[in-house]
Amino acid sequence: MKNIKELAHIPFYSDEKLTLFIDGSNFYATAKALDLDIDYKALLGWATNQGRLTRAYYYTALSEDQDYSPIKPLTDWLGYNGFTMVTKPTKEFTDERGRKKIKGNMDIELAVGMMETADHTDHIILFSGDGDFRPLVEAVQRKGVRVTIVSTIKSNPPMISDDLRRQADYFLDLVDLAGYITRDQTEEKAA
Repeated sequence: MKNIKELAHIPFYSDEKLTLFIDGSNFYATAKALDLDIDYKALLGWATNQGRLTRAYYYTALSEDQDYSPIKPLTDWLGYNGFTMVTKPTKEFTDERGRKKIKGNMDIELAVGMMETADHTDHIILFSGDGDFRPLVEAVQRKGVRVTIVSTIKSNPPMISDDLRRQADYFLDLVDLAGYITRDQTEEKAA
């Protein structure tokens, strides 16, 4: 298997400070669209091999009203295994047609975190294809931070906004990274 540095044509430097920002709901939807089972321990290992990993942030909204939330075991595990969890409770509301909806957007929290971190990191890897992050990426680039976006163009429809992809210094398709961070691939390597 090729070295990821060769595979993606992304220059990673062993002395650079890396920070991961994972938009939980967007990353989950991207992995699901590609039928990938992410191994978060392997993801941290991959990032650690690319440079000096300073922090791995995972952003998600959690429902506090439910007895059981399917994301709760994942967020608990991540919190105990090297990820900095940034969560907030979801909000339930009724739309104009009287349908109950749940809202849990974490874009502002992620944007604030990235701006606060920009002065203390060299390279940000953002796991999201959300076009709303294009101005944020541009802002941290003006501070001298390189930004790699991880999402996919290989799903139908693509999970990344064209504007975000153009703004990024580098784009890494999740399909190309899958061999390093998915459960099927990492379990095969261990066997």
